[in-house]
Amino acid sequence: MQNMNVKGDRLWESLMEMAKIGATEKGGCCRLALTDLDKEGRDLFSSWCNDAGCTIKVDKMGNIFARRAGTRDDLPPVMTGSHLDTQPTGGKYDGVFGVLAGLEVLRTLNDFDVKTEHPIEVAVWTNEEGSRFAPAMVASGVFAGVFDLEYGLSRADLDGKTMGEELKRIGYAGTEEVGGREIKAFFEAHIEQGPILEHEEKTIGVVMGAQGQRWYEITITGQEAHAGPTPMARRKDALVAASKIVCEVNRIGLDNQPFACATVGLIQSSPNSRNTIPGEVFFTVDFRHPKDEILSKMDAELRAFAEKTAKDGGYEMKFEEIWYSPPVEFDKDCVNAVRKGSEIAGYSHMDIISGAGHDACYVSRVAPTGMIFVPCENGISHNEEEEATPEDLAAGCNVLLHAIVERANIV
Repeated sequence: MQNMNVKGDRLWESLMEMAKIGATEKGGCCRLALTDLDKEGRDLFSSWCNDAGCTIKVDKMGNIFARRAGTRDDLPPVMTGSHLDTQPTGGKYDGVFGVLAGLEVLRTLNDFDVKTEHPIEVAVWTNEEGSRFAPAMVASGVFAGVFDLEYGLSRADLDGKTMGEELKRIGYAGTEEVGGREIKAFFEAHIEQGPILEHEEKTIGVVMGAQGQRWYEITITGQEAHAGPTPMARRKDALVAASKIVCEVNRIGLDNQPFACATVGLIQSSPNSRNTIPGEVFFTVDFRHPKDEILSKMDAELRAFAEKTAKDGGYEMKFEEIWYSPPVEFDKDCVNAVRKGSEIAGYSHMDIISGAGHDACYVSRVAPTGMIFVPCENGISHNEEEEATPEDLAAGCNVLLHAIVERANIV
């Protein structure tokens, strides 16, 4: 095992080939979940897995599982993977690195003719990003029993198209049941999406767990009126009320440092006319913190301020928490397998907490789980300028290889 390494050039070539699908002018990718481009990426991945001798199954949420048989194929699989969908202005590595690193592990095992007792599966989870269908990670959530199948398939985009409809349209409405089977271990390799590893000059992040998250959708309804004849004192400007809450979101994030994150990332103002006072505003809030008690405190502060703002201004308000993901602690054996893999391969490493949500967070509810982080340039992600080096990506893949083989040979 110490002499077995992945082919970094092959991994890089696969990443660059996948990056052509939905390529953007600034060097990023736009492959929104269940679009034609997402289908193209899925098809390419599936063809590569077929070439690697894998069998492929697709479940009813469109999750893809490419399986390399074990010498005892009745044993539960060791699984790895991530997602192929991106943000509207996403990068080339977020998610896709974890999928293609898994594929590279299988290719490497084939190169060295290594047999594992447990089968190994590479998963592609549907709609991890949540940028087209909210909430994020909904398909891995159905797999883990957090959501039921009907809920997952009924998630709709802003045009009213549901996940179930779009899965059928692109040919990925599978027949396999979602979840309900034993998994030996799950590993997800990913770029850090933050600046810590780069700042600390470490190659590998041994991920201990992930921050908790709360997502909200808020609608403020005031009254549309002419921007000229309507006196300021008589206005019920929904955008003004929303802006007060936006500022409060930022205050809550700043007042709960060092770990809190608070973001308003989407705003829709109606009727969106320059000379009409906004009558309705819809916006989203994203709260994150590694301690659940602090996350709950942030929740209470936001609710109290929003309710007071609406009441004092005479606005109607719809306030809905659409997603709650509690803080996650990963399995100690899987964490140790990542740390041991880093040491065997000779890479510098450090323990780290994920600031972002990942499919691994939901999978951890039904399987022992670990994650591997590699640095990304300036910590930038969810951005077309997202960048990582071939050397760091190969390093993360080598650690994944060691961790998977260790777990796959323990009966």
